[in-house]
Amino acid sequence: MLKGIPSALAPELLKILMEMGHGDELVLADGNFPAASHAQRLIRCDGLAIPQLLDAILALFPLDSYAERSVALMAVVPGDPIVPVIWDEYRAIIAKHEPQAAELEQVERFAFYERAKKAYAIVATGETAQYANLILKKGVVLGA
Repeated sequence: MLKGIPSALAPELLKILMEMGHGDELVLADGNFPAASHAQRLIRCDGLAIPQLLDAILALFPLDSYAERSVALMAVVPGDPIVPVIWDEYRAIIAKHEPQAAELEQVERFAFYERAKKAYAIVATGETAQYANLILKKGVVLGA
């Protein structure tokens, strides 16, 4: 165990976060996302919800301040009546860690899948909320 490392971050996930460079993307995938078939690198966090992981990750992981938007959500499919309430929770967590990253991009479902295939890694979670998938673009640690 280490001090200051959120307990939700398993060693394999910490390794991935450390390996990633500026501009690399990390997908946090809900329980329905086809993570195994889309991932270049797959990290399993099946027992965790995305908000818990997002909060733990953003405690250590800088978002890309040079990108127009450093967080992307899978957009609701046109005609689907779902209103993803989890997005408000994401906004609150992001604002806590990275207030400048308040505006979130919405990416059409199949475009999201294609972008996920190119991501550095996909984290498969046990999240059950619909439209809970999101992508984080890594920034730089200033002064490092």
